[in-house]
Amino acid sequence: MNKYNFALAVTVSVIVSFDLFSQSRVISLEQTVQMARDQSQSSLLAETIKENRYWEYRTFRSNYLPSLAVSGTLPDFNRSFTPVTQPDGTTLFQPVAVNNSDVQLALIQNVGLTGGRVFASSRVNRFDDFDNDITRFSGSPFFIGISQPLFGYNELKWDKKIEPLLYEESLKGYVEDLEQISLRATDLFFDMLLAQITQEIAQKNVASNDTILKIGQGRYGLGKIAENDLLQLELNLLNSNQEVAQSSLDFETARLRLMTYIGMTGETDLSLAIPDVFPEFIIDETVAVTEARKNRQEAVSYKRRLLQADRDVALARGTNGLNANLFATFGLSSRGDHLNDVYMDADDQQQVRIGFDVPILDWGKQKSIVKTAEANKKLVTYTVAQDEINFDQEVLTLVRQFEVLRQRLTVSKKADEIGERKYEISKNRYLIGKISITDLNLALQDKDIAKRNYVQSLRDFWTAYYEIRRLCLYDFVLDMSLMNQAVDLTEPR
Repeated sequence: MNKYNFALAVTVSVIVSFDLFSQSRVISLEQTVQMARDQSQSSLLAETIKENRYWEYRTFRSNYLPSLAVSGTLPDFNRSFTPVTQPDGTTLFQPVAVNNSDVQLALIQNVGLTGGRVFASSRVNRFDDFDNDITRFSGSPFFIGISQPLFGYNELKWDKKIEPLLYEESLKGYVEDLEQISLRATDLFFDMLLAQITQEIAQKNVASNDTILKIGQGRYGLGKIAENDLLQLELNLLNSNQEVAQSSLDFETARLRLMTYIGMTGETDLSLAIPDVFPEFIIDETVAVTEARKNRQEAVSYKRRLLQADRDVALARGTNGLNANLFATFGLSSRGDHLNDVYMDADDQQQVRIGFDVPILDWGKQKSIVKTAEANKKLVTYTVAQDEINFDQEVLTLVRQFEVLRQRLTVSKKADEIGERKYEISKNRYLIGKISITDLNLALQDKDIAKRNYVQSLRDFWTAYYEIRRLCLYDFVLDMSLMNQAVDLTEPR
């Protein structure tokens, strides 16, 4: 079956299983996985984390866009007694009733290249003396300025390198989370399927052992079998009934766990369809490793971790040496009795200030901080190199195991068919007295073991299938990156 026929078979099986579900509540593995991705609590959590990361990224981007803000004080009223020094040196407390108000409009732009900021602003102040009925205005109709750290750590520069990688990681991590949900749903699916098969086996064994016991009782009455054989038949029936009770409990427990995880509520009768339609595709090891490096968030995190190590070294050097800051403004200012006076005949206004901080004696503290950051950078470099080796090895190991699991699945399916036929033959031979009860019990055990082994092989195959999808974020059936299949990765729902 080629990849397109497999996709068609899966689509048809989903449609058919939906129809069966409406009647007998039978769901397939594909349905189970899709429901878990669409409506489970884990999917809602993954969606919420993705949304949080999106808004964090939007916050980062806003740091590089201009901002316009209005600030001020309206009003600042003060009514009190103020000490006033007299010409003779004495102090009198004079009553005052004044109000100071100011408002400022500022346009600010951060400069990522230098780590500073430039701004343009307009400010006006008003002073009111209510006791003397005086009003004065002052302000700066327009001025521009710059605030620039010198020799220091440029946070904006490093954020511009690291934050996009963090956001890219979050997008890839969201797709990985969905694949992890698929993997978890597959595990729970086969937990329930194995319990379902075990229950069916136990129920069939009860019916078969009941029939054999009735025949054995008749043969015992005719003296054709010993009492010991009859007791063994009765014991087989009792054991079968006990297995039915235990398997029913196990089935209900597994069913509840699966339904809770995939978000199904209110269902009381649910069974699973055996996923016996298998995709046929060849996984090229080189393609698997290449796609994993391209799609997985770990590949981005390696680059991000190295950049963060470089950033920490820059931070250690930039905050423990010569620190200086340049602040300069140029504009117009004026004053007057009326507001219009502030905007007429304004005079030049300049301000330049450079502040600095130089450590003289720190007993080696600055050097120790820098050396620690450099040692951590070296450690991160070695750790990332080892993680990259482990990353490739994990992918290659699973790809090679997958082909073995595919072959084992074919063998176990054939063994299951043989076990069923062997038991039917043994049962018929026992009924005509050709074999002993011991041989019949052995055939029964072989049949049950073969059935469980087949279900376990199915589990191993499908678990490996979804694990490969998660490790590579690639659909090898459709030859398509799962990042391309994912919907709405840039905007939250």
